[in-house]
Amino acid sequence: MSRANGKRQDGERNLVVGASKPRLFKLLGPGLITGASDDDPSGIATYSQAGALFGFGLLWTMVLCYPLMSAVQEISARVGRTTGKGLAGNIVRRYPPSLVYVLVGLLSLANIINIGANLGAMGDAVTLLAGGPRIVFVIAFGLICIFMEVFMKYTRYVAVLKWLTLALFSYVATLFVVEVPWGEVLKRLVIPEFSSNAHYWETVVAIFGTTISPYLFFWQASQEVEDIHEKPKREPLLDAPKQAKSAEERIRLDTLIGMAFSNIVAIAIIVTVGATLHPAGITNIESSAQAAEALKPVGGELAFALFAIGIIGTGLLSIPVLAGSAAYAIGEALKWKVGLSLKPMEGRAFYGAIAVATLIGIAINFSSINPIKALYYSAVINGVVAVPIIAFMMLIAADDGVMGRFKVAGWLKWLGWLTALVMGLACVAMALQAL
Repeated sequence: MSRANGKRQDGERNLVVGASKPRLFKLLGPGLITGASDDDPSGIATYSQAGALFGFGLLWTMVLCYPLMSAVQEISARVGRTTGKGLAGNIVRRYPPSLVYVLVGLLSLANIINIGANLGAMGDAVTLLAGGPRIVFVIAFGLICIFMEVFMKYTRYVAVLKWLTLALFSYVATLFVVEVPWGEVLKRLVIPEFSSNAHYWETVVAIFGTTISPYLFFWQASQEVEDIHEKPKREPLLDAPKQAKSAEERIRLDTLIGMAFSNIVAIAIIVTVGATLHPAGITNIESSAQAAEALKPVGGELAFALFAIGIIGTGLLSIPVLAGSAAYAIGEALKWKVGLSLKPMEGRAFYGAIAVATLIGIAINFSSINPIKALYYSAVINGVVAVPIIAFMMLIAADDGVMGRFKVAGWLKWLGWLTALVMGLACVAMALQAL
């Protein structure tokens, strides 16, 4: 019996209707992990700054982001599941390698800066909670992340990442220990409150940049490829078209839930900070750890503890995703053997790229580089690089020669191009703000 025609026991059949909650959690994977990793300590800092400066005034941006990020993440996942290759592997087959190298280089640079900032935020959070030398925690967290990615069995490692997504519930829990004017929150979710503040549109751009990030596209596509290799009943859809219906249903459900989880957590952070620090006149928030510390006298010990614990949990989730997505992109562009399912000696170059990216992130915390300025420049890089990467992804996803009969069309195609347009306008707004 062939793999394509055999009864599938890979979790893609019959998951949409009638799945129990434990089974649903088991079936969710790349989309859930990708969405949760989007709320990394750097993202938490951005959402905290939005809440501190403008209260609930920027909640509408999260409602706008949801369909856009869901569309591009579903498209990236479908490219991986259909072709059996990641985004960089597909792009380098159709476009000049030199162009791909530039995009991958900028993506990797932005990822490494984010790794350094996230490790620093995690070290700060532990110091706030328990005391001790910050730099020791930074080194320890970095080495733990390298060990997990290089030496853990892939299926076990994915299980760890999925359980780490639960850390984000600490931000939802924080909502219940602070006083929130829910009527105003609901109003600002659907009715924008524009401001003449010079930082308003800069913050809007920052929210888009941190919510729709290129590294998420590469990660989710590559995880779909990993699952093809690890689950013996799965094959690329080009080789096993009978798997298409259930695979596309699973990808859509996984992505919609993962991105909803990401946005709900972002909304919870903005609301928490907007309900506590903004009314107290605390508007200068430059890091997630600073937000947690400022929350302590205003929101209480429990709110502070939940916020700080969330920073540690999301950091442990996001750092491997940042390092892994850079390694996937570099490895596919250079045609290495890539994959977290490889043994360490099989994927020496791939795992070496993960280790080097994380070690440079650790080193950033020993340097004189201002982490806030570094994050700003990484946001600029992400915002600029996202536009051509989405454009290339859309061209590939609609290409008969790449996707065959499974090319992306209809409303999903137009939502993908709309995302590229919105991100392009965000770049223009950022440039005008700089001028």
